[in-house]
Amino acid sequence: MFTGIIEKLGKIVNIIDDKTNKHIVVETDFAHELKIDQSIAHNGVCLTVVAIENNLHTVTAVEETLQKTSLNDWKIGNYLNLERCLAFGGRIDGHIVQGHVDQIGFCKNIEDKDGSWFFTFEYDAKEGNLTVEKGSICVNGVSLTVVNAKKNEFSVAIIPYTYTHTQFQYVEIGQKVNLEFDILGKYIKTYLQNL
Repeated sequence: MFTGIIEKLGKIVNIIDDKTNKHIVVETDFAHELKIDQSIAHNGVCLTVVAIENNLHTVTAVEETLQKTSLNDWKIGNYLNLERCLAFGGRIDGHIVQGHVDQIGFCKNIEDKDGSWFFTFEYDAKEGNLTVEKGSICVNGVSLTVVNAKKNEFSVAIIPYTYTHTQFQYVEIGQKVNLEFDILGKYIKTYLQNL
């Protein structure tokens, strides 16, 4: 379980294809604190650490993950939002995030608000996911508050700290992003559908 509060940016230094899997090697300054078999959210995708060496850690993505996330678009040199799992008894400063991507969205627009940024994302509403005004959404692993919720799009306001300390500074219009919709909303929707 995660909170959507990004700890560090990591840089992809290698991607190794292995049959239907991909091994992603990430450089970060907290690699020495990691351990094998630990879960870490990479742009919102929960992946397991399989190797650690100096300031590098390696994670493996299987075919299912590759099909449902933006991971196939990742390239050497890209930066990733990294978050280690929630420590028992820790504060949840964002919202409850599982690291299980619901679907891919696309950056539709970026507005520079002279001190903040307004990002609009589009997604396929046919998959049944939804956003609500002032509700929570996780974009590339970042816990954010929804503004201007519509059936197939929503916007978020990004403060300077979030912009400079996350991968948002590298997001471009048209780029794929990983979306995880609010778990509480998903449970309520499923419950109502089963009445």
